[in-house]
Amino acid sequence: MKIFFLFTFSTFLLSAFEQAAASAHYDKILTHSRIRARDQGPNVCALQQVMGTKKKYFSTCRNWYQGAICGKKATVLYECCPGYMKMDGTRGCPAVAPIDHVYGTLGIVGATSTQRYSDMSKLREEIEGRGSFTFFAPSNEAWEQLNSEIHRNLVDNVNIELYNALHHHMVNKRMLTKDLKNGMTLVSMYNDQKLLINHYPNGVVTVNCARIIHGNQIATNGVVHVIDRVLTAVGNTIQDFIEVEDDLSSLRAAAITSDVLDILGRPGHYTLFAPTNEAFERLPRGVLERIMGDKVASEALVKFHILNTLQCSEAITGGAVYETLEGNILEVGCDGESLTVNGVKMVKRKDIVTSNGVIHLIDEVLIPDSAKQVIELGGAQQTTFTDLVAQLGLASSLRPEGQYTLLAPLNGAFSDDTLRMDQRLLKTILQNHIIKVKVGLNELYNGQELETIGGKLLRVFVYRTAVCIENSCMVRGSKEGRNGFIHIFRQIINPAEKTLHEMLRHDKRFSVFLSLVKAADLDDVLSRPGEWTLFVPTNDAFKGLTDDDKNILIRDKNALRNILLYHLIQGVFIGSGFEPGVTNILKTIQGGKLYLKTVNDTLLVNELKSRESDLMATNGVIHVIDKLLYPADLPVGNDQLLTILKKLIKYIQIKFVRDSTFKEIPLTFYKINIIESNVQPITRKEEPIIKTYTKIIDGRPVEVTEKKVTEERIIQGPEIKYTRITAGGSDNEEKLKKLLEEEVTKVTKFIEGDGHLLEDEEIKRLLQGAGTEYTKVTKVIEGEPQIIEREIKTVQLEEAPVRKVQPNRRTQGGAARRRTRLAYP
Repeated sequence: MKIFFLFTFSTFLLSAFEQAAASAHYDKILTHSRIRARDQGPNVCALQQVMGTKKKYFSTCRNWYQGAICGKKATVLYECCPGYMKMDGTRGCPAVAPIDHVYGTLGIVGATSTQRYSDMSKLREEIEGRGSFTFFAPSNEAWEQLNSEIHRNLVDNVNIELYNALHHHMVNKRMLTKDLKNGMTLVSMYNDQKLLINHYPNGVVTVNCARIIHGNQIATNGVVHVIDRVLTAVGNTIQDFIEVEDDLSSLRAAAITSDVLDILGRPGHYTLFAPTNEAFERLPRGVLERIMGDKVASEALVKFHILNTLQCSEAITGGAVYETLEGNILEVGCDGESLTVNGVKMVKRKDIVTSNGVIHLIDEVLIPDSAKQVIELGGAQQTTFTDLVAQLGLASSLRPEGQYTLLAPLNGAFSDDTLRMDQRLLKTILQNHIIKVKVGLNELYNGQELETIGGKLLRVFVYRTAVCIENSCMVRGSKEGRNGFIHIFRQIINPAEKTLHEMLRHDKRFSVFLSLVKAADLDDVLSRPGEWTLFVPTNDAFKGLTDDDKNILIRDKNALRNILLYHLIQGVFIGSGFEPGVTNILKTIQGGKLYLKTVNDTLLVNELKSRESDLMATNGVIHVIDKLLYPADLPVGNDQLLTILKKLIKYIQIKFVRDSTFKEIPLTFYKINIIESNVQPITRKEEPIIKTYTKIIDGRPVEVTEKKVTEERIIQGPEIKYTRITAGGSDNEEKLKKLLEEEVTKVTKFIEGDGHLLEDEEIKRLLQGAGTEYTKVTKVIEGEPQIIEREIKTVQLEEAPVRKVQPNRRTQGGAARRRTRLAYP
């Protein structure tokens, strides 16, 4: 039990110390300063002093190793830590400073002006007497920097004004820096005025934004903290200040319009970067009128100037980012004595302390992205794009009430040749970079199609570390504006116009490869809709290939298909979509693997450089290579073929295994897509035809009356249902077989545009595994409304006294057979 008690008590103490340490940033930084100066002797602290000023800091690690504070070089000083003093003839600060009452302690810490004013105002007797006080004592420099008129009024009325001012710096209990919690409010000894305490992670402690520069000097009747400015009374809220400050009338109007002003009258700890009237006047009139006329935009504008934390200027010793009430961030920093916002010196007056926060007056209006039009979101790296959009009249089509997405290439993407283009062509190119709808980065998905204002459909490709649209991939920097998004791209987007086959056919560099594709019956694959990545060797890859060699290749169709399909991958893989320097292993249609990676913006396939990459087709992408690819683990069993391949492929050793053969690759690697329409057929009946005639049955004449009824089922429109085999993997062979088994009487075969009904024998052959020539199976109706099915019913009627006769269900030539071209629901 005793052990358990000791353990519990130890845990409690550790917890208490951890909580104290969490809030005592000042003491933690002081400890680090002591460690940095340990070579100087006992109780010495290392400080940094900003060159050219008297400002000294116990520094954070970042400031210490940078050797700078607020961007200004800082020198290192070694001084006695608070509470210690030097002794003649010894290193360091081995002696403890004498403990005196508060009045005497003011002299010990060098706050002699405050000590003198305490004498003059008759405060001395009080702070020498009994009690427990905290005195935030202005340094001598602080009194010198005080406004001369205020200073004169205090000195001229020492018994009231000066006495009250000094009381405003005092709290009627002892508060060490570890007790000064961030956000706490103390009550001063003058008229219960508030003192706002902030204790920042960088060790800075402020009182009404005055920084404690020497803390925790213990006195017999309290503690003295030296601060860097004279405190003034705080009574009004931020709202109160805005309402009476003439130079903030424009901000006041915007805050009232957006219903934000009331927020600044509530309790809290806010920081307001308040633009002056002059700052608003610098805005283009059209921009200001648009924002002020849009409540959502004006609310975003005002909230973008407000932080939900209190940031005094003296607490900022380097750059840091803070979230605004609008939701985006501001970077607040410093440059010497000046505060900066987003890297710009714009603060005219700082540290106007109110009861619920602090105000810094700035001479520039901060416009958040959420209040901007989408065309205004372009940054310095997209000025070429945004300028061209404006110059070619496209900016006017981006209506404020509309929704758009801009795909903005970097400035470097626009070559001189592009900029010299005919303006009509250049305008078409830019239209391909403006999407009709607002699409954020997290709304994009692989296979998505986006329509541009020019009517083009752009494809989206999503990879592990990249998002690409057609041939161009995004870089960081997407922004959302009032009426759209802007995404940044490396290159100009070139929408595909031709299929893979058409691209090969129109480029003489690929004539040899294309002839082999045709010989292997693969040209149809490259013509159909799908998603492929094709590595195309140029004619240079076939140097030394004779006509006889080519004929040998063509005669061995299995070998040829294995070689060619090793160049084909299912899926669209953009070179710039790969993570740089990382190898990507992709399976080819042949079954072997290709190893792809990008190095210095160059695509490598099996370590061979692609001479030209990302040539977009409507059904895939082409990467140009100057060598024929071959799977290193695929053996050759034919001497002639080995000789031919060795002529063409010298970068790997080709395996030879006599009499080995290439596997057959049937062209069943297509996906089956079934699209159905719910168009209902119409049934039409013709008037029955009745006729009477005589038949000889069993050698006797019989008179028969026959009624003939015809029914037609008609479809209204050009299409009911079709099945198309497009692109996919070999696992679809079974799916195709099952589909055909279900609909063997309902399939029309289309090859090269010639359609006819599959006969029973053809269907049988197809189901038995033949019929790889059926590369496309489609059921369509085209043109005018057509008869889908015609059914003739014949009813034979008996006439007395003729003997009953069974209906004859056979006609000349065998059983009557119904021929159906299309299935109907």
